[in-house]
Amino acid sequence: MASKSSLPEEDFTCPVCFDIFKDPVLLLCSHSFCKDCLQKFWREKKSKECPVCRRQSSMDNPPVNLSLKNLCESFLKEKSQRASGGSEVLCSLHGERLKLFCLEDKQPICVVCQASRKHSGHQFLPIDEAALDYKEQLNAVLKPLQEKLDKFEEVKQTCDQTASHIKVQAHQSEKQIKEEFEKLHQFLKDEEEARIRALKEEEQQKSLIMKEKTEEMSKEMSTLSDTITAIEKQMVAEDIIFLQVWTCGFSSVGKMVRILRLTELKSVLYAVFQNFKATIESSTCTLQKPQRVSGALIDVAKHLGNLRFRVWEKMKDIVQFTPVVLDPNTADPSLIISEDLTSFGWTYPRQTLPDNPERLDFNECVLGSEGFNSGSPYWDVEVGDGTYWCVGVTTESNQRKGDTFTWERVWRVEYDGFGWDVSGPVHALKWNLHTLRVHLDLDKGQLSFSDPLQNTHLHTFKHTFTEKVLPFFCSHRSPLSILPLKPSVTVGQRTLC
Repeated sequence: MASKSSLPEEDFTCPVCFDIFKDPVLLLCSHSFCKDCLQKFWREKKSKECPVCRRQSSMDNPPVNLSLKNLCESFLKEKSQRASGGSEVLCSLHGERLKLFCLEDKQPICVVCQASRKHSGHQFLPIDEAALDYKEQLNAVLKPLQEKLDKFEEVKQTCDQTASHIKVQAHQSEKQIKEEFEKLHQFLKDEEEARIRALKEEEQQKSLIMKEKTEEMSKEMSTLSDTITAIEKQMVAEDIIFLQVWTCGFSSVGKMVRILRLTELKSVLYAVFQNFKATIESSTCTLQKPQRVSGALIDVAKHLGNLRFRVWEKMKDIVQFTPVVLDPNTADPSLIISEDLTSFGWTYPRQTLPDNPERLDFNECVLGSEGFNSGSPYWDVEVGDGTYWCVGVTTESNQRKGDTFTWERVWRVEYDGFGWDVSGPVHALKWNLHTLRVHLDLDKGQLSFSDPLQNTHLHTFKHTFTEKVLPFFCSHRSPLSILPLKPSVTVGQRTLC
C-alpha cells in the first residue's frame, strides 16, 4: 500500500504563503489557494484575479477544495507521527506499520519483515508489550535515580535553609557581641571617670593645703622682712648714739639731752630709742623654722600602680563565668536557647531550623558546647519545678537523631514525673530538687551527682570513658539553667633561688 508521504510536500503547499494549505479553495482555473491568502491577495491587488495565471474570477467566495483539505490534514498527521515516533511510523522497506518487535535483533518490524528470511526463527512481541518490558527495565533504573535526586533536593533545601540560618546567626551574634562590648566599654568609661575624679579631688585637696601653707609663709615672711628692715635702719645711726642708746637706755639719753639742751638731738635720740626698743622686742620673738609639707605631692603610685590589673580585678564584679555553655546547633527545634547560652525554655510550634548532623531532633534535648576527655570539671544545674528532666553526659560519637540515638550511652540522673520507661545508665530520683551538681572526674572514672544546697550525695557512676564526653540536658516543657561560678583573681609570685 502506497504511503501518502510518498507525495512531495510541494503538492500540499499554497503558492501564496508557501505553507501547507489551510482551508484551501478552488478557482475555476483549477488553481487552489488558502482561503485567507486568496482574500488578502485580492484586497491588495483590488482585483479578483488568480495569483498564478492572472485569470479573472467571477466568484467572490470560491468553493472549498475538500479533497485537497483532507489530503493536507492526513499529510500533517503523518508528518507529526513521524516526528514524535508514534505508532503510525512505517517500515522503511515495505511501507507497512511497525507492529512487532524482534527480540533477537532488538528492532521494530512490520508483518512482512516477520515473514522474511532475515527474521526466520526469531521471537517477536507486539510493539506495545515490548515497549512495556523496556519501560519496566528503565523504571527499575529510574527509581534509584529519582530517589537520589529527591535526596539531593532534600539536602539542597537543607543547605539553602542552613545558608539563611547562618546569616541569622551571624546577625544575632554580632548584635550580642556589640551589646556585651558596649557594657564593657561603659564599665571602663565609668571606671576611668571615677579614677580621674579621685585624681582631681586629691589634686584640689593638696593644692588647697599648699595654698594655705603658702599664704601662712607669706605672712611670716612679711613680718620677718619688716623686722629686718627696722634693724637695718638702726644700724645706719651714729655709732656713739647707737651704743649709748644700747648701753644707757632712755634715762641716760634724757640726761644727756638735758645736758646738751639740743632739741633736735633729743628728738632724734628719742625716736631712735623707741624704734630700737621695738626692733629688739620684735627680733626677740620666737620664730619657728619653716617646715616642709610631708605628703604634699599626688600619690601617683596609688592612681597608676598596676592600673590595668586593678581594673581587671574589679571587672569580676560585672562578669560571670559558666563552666558549661549550651551549643544551640545541637538543640532540638522545640527549645529556645538564651542569649548567654546558659539556659533554655520550650516553644510551640517547633522552630524551623536546619537539620544539621549535630542537631538532636527529639525529646527536647541539647548538648554542651565543649566536651571533656580529662580533668575533673563540675557544673550546677537549676532544674526548678520541672515535671520531667534528665541531666548527665553522653559520648561524642553517640548519634544525634531520634532513630539512631542510644540512651545506653547517656549517664544521667533523671526525675520522671510521668512514670516513663527508661534505659541505660540512669539514676531515677523519687523527688524533685532545686539544684543538681554534676561532677565528672575522668581521671578516676567517676560521674557523681549531688544536691549542693543540701550538701547531699545522690549517686555515682563508675565508668572509664575512652572518648570525649559532652554535657547532656533534657527537659519536658520546663526551663533548665546552668548556674555561673563566682570568678576570683589570684596573684602568684615566683620564689627567687
